[in-house]
Amino acid sequence: MSATENLKRVPLFVDLDGRQLKKLAGKFRERTFQPGTSIVQEGMMSGVGFFVITEGEAGVHVNGTPATTLSAGDHFGEIALVNEVERTATVMARTGLRCLEIPFWDFRDFALKNPDVTWKLLQHVVEVLSAKPTPAPV
Repeated sequence: MSATENLKRVPLFVDLDGRQLKKLAGKFRERTFQPGTSIVQEGMMSGVGFFVITEGEAGVHVNGTPATTLSAGDHFGEIALVNEVERTATVMARTGLRCLEIPFWDFRDFALKNPDVTWKLLQHVVEVLSAKPTPAPV
């Protein structure tokens, strides 16, 4: 599946037209992780990327407690798209994992030119932050 097709599955990007989606997809790069690899770590400044899982499974832990499992089509790191802060969860590859990753500065450039995406991201981050009792992965 192409980067564009994978991004179509992400709620933040479903309303993008083909041109916008293709342009955004060009800013992502593919990453692979071996089982047991920690992709981001809670409490650490572990990168400034947003990830879309294209293949495999990852576990999310908050305060050392399993919170959820992510698989193809899921994403994490949306808070990193808005602000350079410590990660609020640890995400670890359970299986071989393929992801698409975009650094926040590339996303910011895209979002400034596409305010509809910025608005959806804002709504999504508010939803993530207000979800209790288990924080969403970022």
